[in-house]
Amino acid sequence: MSTLIHQRVEMARAGTNPTVICRVPSGWVVLCDTQFLRGYSLLLPDPVVPDLNALDKPQRIEFLRDMTILGDALLEITDTYRINYAILGNLDPALHAHVIPRYMNEPEEFRAGPAWNYPKSQRDAILFDYERDKELMQRIAEQVQRRL
Repeated sequence: MSTLIHQRVEMARAGTNPTVICRVPSGWVVLCDTQFLRGYSLLLPDPVVPDLNALDKPQRIEFLRDMTILGDALLEITDTYRINYAILGNLDPALHAHVIPRYMNEPEEFRAGPAWNYPKSQRDAILFDYERDKELMQRIAEQVQRRL
């Protein structure tokens, strides 16, 4: 099966995925296509598997460790007060983790719930832009690599 996650991992391997922040032991850290919450990132496993349960125990530990290392990096370099982690897999049957920084300056009605509570128009209002985001990506990569 070829999902968007499979395609993005193939592009990361080929060096053609502009959203790649860095390689980690379990896969790839990428900046999300939407940046309505600055630093919103994904962890993509390499190789791609259907879900967390498809990994053996050491692989699960590695994936979840890399996910939290990314969260630690975001806490270090942004003014976020909390990190939300989500592994859903409802649309694409391919493991990927959402690592979402949350900010005190978010509107209360959205800050108190999942990031998906934002209206789609707001979620899609700020898209990934390599020129704007490359410095943030470099800072995230440095912090992730420092923690590995």
